[in-house]
Parts: sequence; C-alpha cells; structure tokens
Amino acid sequence: GWYDAGDHGKYVVNGGISAWTLLNLYERDLYLSDNGSLVGDGKLNIPESANGISDVLDEARWQMEFLLAMQVPVGQAKAGMAHHKMHDVGWTGFPLAPHEDPQQRALVPPSTAATLNLAATAAQCARIWQDIDSGFAATCLSAATRAWDAAQANPNDIYSGNYDNGGGGYGDANVSDEFYWAAAELYITTGNSRYLSTLNNFAITRNDFGWADTELAGLISLAMVPTTHTASLRSSARQKIISIADNNIATQNASGYPAPLSTLEYYWGSNGAVANKLILMGLAYDFTGNENYAKGVGKGLNYFFGQNTLSTSFVTGAGTKTATQPHHRFWANAINTNYPAPPPGALSGGPNAGLEDSTSASLLGGCKSRPATCWADNINAYAVNEITINWNAPLA
Repeated sequence: GWYDAGDHGKYVVNGGISAWTLLNLYERDLYLSDNGSLVGDGKLNIPESANGISDVLDEARWQMEFLLAMQVPVGQAKAGMAHHKMHDVGWTGFPLAPHEDPQQRALVPPSTAATLNLAATAAQCARIWQDIDSGFAATCLSAATRAWDAAQANPNDIYSGNYDNGGGGYGDANVSDEFYWAAAELYITTGNSRYLSTLNNFAITRNDFGWADTELAGLISLAMVPTTHTASLRSSARQKIISIADNNIATQNASGYPAPLSTLEYYWGSNGAVANKLILMGLAYDFTGNENYAKGVGKGLNYFFGQNTLSTSFVTGAGTKTATQPHHRFWANAINTNYPAPPPGALSGGPNAGLEDSTSASLLGGCKSRPATCWADNINAYAVNEITINWNAPLA
C-alpha cells in the first residue's frame, strides 16, 4: 500500500478514495476516451511496466491489495469490517526514510467508513479486473459484498479519535455518503437490486468530493460505466454532473484567479478540492462536447501551474518558480542534503486560511482576509504544503 502523505501512515479511508480515483481514470479512458490506450502498459516508469496490463491498474492494485488486507477475516469479531488505519504509535521527526523509522506500528480498530471504502473500491476492482485477472476480481467481489454486509450490521462504528498520536485521524461521523458510494459501485458491478434503495433514498447536494464526502464518486461511476441495468441512473447522473460543473464554472468565473473556489473553500487541501472539481468539469465536457467545460479545466490547471496570487506553481518541478519544500519525511533535502528533493509532479496542499500548524501561523498570520495567499513553500508548514495521495491522484 501507499504511504499517505508526509508521514508513514497508511489509511483505508484516504487510501480508498485515492485508489478509486486512479481506477476511475482507467474507466474514464476506457469508456469515454481512447479504449484505455492513454493509460495502457508502458505509459509509466514503474516496475510492472511491460507486463501487458495498464500501468495505472498495476499501481492501483498495489493499494487495492493493502485495502483487502485490512479486512477482518471470517471467523473473527467484526468479520468483514475494515480496520480504519495503521501508523506509528507516536509522531516521528524528519528527515526519516521508512527503513529508518524506529517506531512500532499500530493497527487501529475497524470503522464503518473504512469498511464502506473497501466495499466501494473492491466492487470497482471486481468489474475492472474481471477480464484481466478473474481470480483477483473474484477476491475483490467477495471482499466488497462481505464489507457491505458488515457495514449494514455495524452502521455506527464511527472512528473514535483515540488513535491520532502518530497519524492522521480521518474521522468521519456521517457515513451516509459512503453507503451511497458503495451501493453505486456494487450495483454497477452486480446488478443486484438490493442496493437500489440506498441509491434512491440519498439526495446529492455537494459540488465537490473528497475522502470525507464520497457521494460524487458513486455518481461519477454511475454516469460513466455503460451497463444495461444502470441506463436510467446513468442518464440522471450525467445531468447532475453537468449541473454541478455549471456551478463550479460559475464560481471559477467569479474568482479573480481561475480557481473554482469560494473564499470559504481555502481550507486544508484546497488544491485537492480544485483537482476534483476539474474532474467534474472534464466529465461534463465528455458528456456534452461543450468547450466551456474544457476551458474550465484548462483554467484550473493554469491555477496549479502559476496563475494564482503567488505566481508560483504548486506542482514540484513544473515551472520556473515552483514548490520545492513540501512537508515530507524523506523528500527532505531542504533540511538535510543527504535526503532527496521531491520528484517532479507532487501537488502541494495549497492555500489554507486555517493555518493549523505553528510555522504556517507564524509566516502567514496576516493572510486570512486574503485566503488565496495563505501558502508558504516551507517543509514545516504542513497545513499548507504537505502532499497526499488523495490530492495527487486527481491531478493525474
């Protein structure tokens, strides 16, 4: 599995939406673009390249196998549930490579949110790998259905917050959106009508999505995957995505810079929110051919690459003035030259008026009236300059 961010933690909740995003990229290319050719084998420089399977799928499988391993086995208490996360028992300093980490690791009890992340991604996995590796697909489908049943039996196993020393919390008290997401993925994959009541009884009101708010992930899958039994849902899902994209385009056009963010949306990981909104604009273009949506995507990318209040590229190695010091345990060249600098392509979290760490608060204390300026290229400023898998995945 993937290390989540600047620390060495691995989290089912954030890992789930990140894996889904890569798998969705594959399905988008398969069904709406080039029959999978843009994300085919050999497109990335990874160890699995040249094995005859999409490099994106190879990379996503690395995370998917971790998610599967976090499921409680049959015969044990809470069987079918997924452990919420695993990480060090205390916060570490840096620079620190994984093999240098002296801390013991803790496996945190299961949660309903983590279990539904597993149900959703494993159902997605099952349909994607059916014609690639049928054995793996069957494993995923079994895990997905067991996770769904376990979540139904334990709908209120909410992460307690008692295990946040050494890792991020990723607590989520409202899991109705995760139930919707998991139901969507399972219904697409199986056609079993038992998931329909969950889909029909959930109202979508958000204009974006992320690890804590996952309903639009389910909506996107319903809008994209061309199964016969989802035809009516697919039509309504597409119309909803177009409407959401219209709202985000309007927000973008009202901004002084091309970020589709209101002044209240410059929070922790605001760049991740931008990236996910660009996915929705791109899908609206796929569904309509309206160039305004494609232009919206282009404007949003311009924001990432320097058309912003800071005239700085938030993507490492992309541009003449770029982020160079993201908060990361071993991309820590800014602290110790024996450690590597960040590779090209890492997306900084972005402006955040919350300033939840002391370095950000000290450097940027006067920025809150101008939230789009609340960013600093400093390795200690994790509230504005950390990197995470769920922000980088939609940039792909």
